[in-house]
Amino acid sequence: MPVFAGQSRDQLRQMYRDVWRKFQASQPLEPLEKQIASVISEHPEYLSWLESGDDALRHEFTPEAGRENPFLHMGMHLAIREQISTNRPSGITAIHQKLSQRLGGAHEAEHAMLEALGETLWEAQRNNLPPNEQLYLQRLQRL
Repeated sequence: MPVFAGQSRDQLRQMYRDVWRKFQASQPLEPLEKQIASVISEHPEYLSWLESGDDALRHEFTPEAGRENPFLHMGMHLAIREQISTNRPSGITAIHQKLSQRLGGAHEAEHAMLEALGETLWEAQRNNLPPNEQLYLQRLQRL
């Protein structure tokens, strides 16, 4: 079963590649692998990175290069889905449901939520503090 904690960037990226290969080969997937395969399936624009060999493992995705990091983007989808499934922070499930209805689907709602999550995580990292759940919820409520 895939594990996130303690894995290097390359190991995480390899996990995405391995899950996609298993999915393409119709091999059985663990529950987390099913979630990863679902996110990958919703992002066909990232398939070239998953199938590009070791370049995907070593590539630096920087804001200056103007290219979104596909692995970070998909990982944030997984984080939001976990938050929704556990309703943590409290209220996020209801926010997601409202956004899904307004924006035309769960995936579209997640995309709207990504920026708030990214900003909250960036601030926490910058300030060397845990993420501020209340501020995160406030950002989500403004969507």
